[in-house]
Amino acid sequence: MSINILFLTLDTFSQTGGIQKVCRSMAKVLLDGKTPEDTHKTLRMFSLCDQCDDVDERYIPRKYFKGFGYRKAFFGLVATWHAFRSKKIILSHIHLLPVVLFVKLLCPSKRIIMLAHGVEVWRKQDGWKKAFLQHHVEIWAVSNYTKRTLEERHHIAGHKIKVLNNCLDPFIEIPTEFHKPAYLLERYQLQPGQPVLLSITRLNSHESYKGYDLVIKSLPDLLKKHPGMKYLIGGKADELELARISALIAEVKMEDHVIMTGFIPDDELTDHFLLADVFLLPSRKEGFGIVFVEAAACGCKIIGGNMDGSTDALMGGDLGTLVDPESAREIKQAIITNLESANLPGRSLEVQQKAIRAFHYRYYQLKVEQLLLNPVYE
Repeated sequence: MSINILFLTLDTFSQTGGIQKVCRSMAKVLLDGKTPEDTHKTLRMFSLCDQCDDVDERYIPRKYFKGFGYRKAFFGLVATWHAFRSKKIILSHIHLLPVVLFVKLLCPSKRIIMLAHGVEVWRKQDGWKKAFLQHHVEIWAVSNYTKRTLEERHHIAGHKIKVLNNCLDPFIEIPTEFHKPAYLLERYQLQPGQPVLLSITRLNSHESYKGYDLVIKSLPDLLKKHPGMKYLIGGKADELELARISALIAEVKMEDHVIMTGFIPDDELTDHFLLADVFLLPSRKEGFGIVFVEAAACGCKIIGGNMDGSTDALMGGDLGTLVDPESAREIKQAIITNLESANLPGRSLEVQQKAIRAFHYRYYQLKVEQLLLNPVYE
């Protein structure tokens, strides 16, 4: 039986991060589009790095999913075979282009769709990849910034790139009250009225553009106005970046004011946003920044950079404050302004409702279905 949609990913369930969240939501969207009456539609999802047992069946049942456990040659052979039998092929990452190269050359009418997130598509591409993207691929970019970057750097025609903003995870816990969780106050030895800044991101030595280092450098001045301030940095860190950040904290003598929380599991994510007075990630190279939308859905005050896809996630400043991510002065002033602005009754609820209206899973599903029905032609 021919396959209607083949969805190829690098990893979806065994790792954490923005791209993995996008893949999980996309898998559920593609599955939710299948109805019992629509029997001709079939879906297969293959993951290069996941194992079969890694699948979370809330998003996609095991029968539609196969993990290849890093077996690249086997993945390439099976994925290519199924690609020939599929009507539409969706790639989660540019690294998967080689799988569809010969498929497209032998079947020119085959519809190839690639999700474009951020730095992985912004950077310089090999000659064949650039040409292939220009002529043979329909691109769904997560932000207007990513779309503009693809047009400017790789000379891809604008009509071949559709903007599909990321959505809130369909299973995220949306709070109905906005109180600091007692167990986290106890864990981090905080008082209810103590100002808390929060950043959540992957701390990677190859991604030193997230802006948390500038926040750390600003803390000595910020403490003059808010002596009890604590800065929580959440996320898995590699050894090099952990050593760099620890050295910076020691250099500015902020050991008592910065808490490296490590990885924050999904079931504690909402509570950490509720704990924070301000969530901030003044990044310079954010493809979109789903963490901003998650923070907004929890009613947070938010600070993000104005140079990248963060502007889409923060709706041009409607969900938070946009700053020059290279200006420590602007970052510091935005923190002070947000901490000292009146927390008016209903403000958190208003921000939450705006985020949900704009980035709800159901809206994302409708947009994907619309894009699938309206292919981009040469």
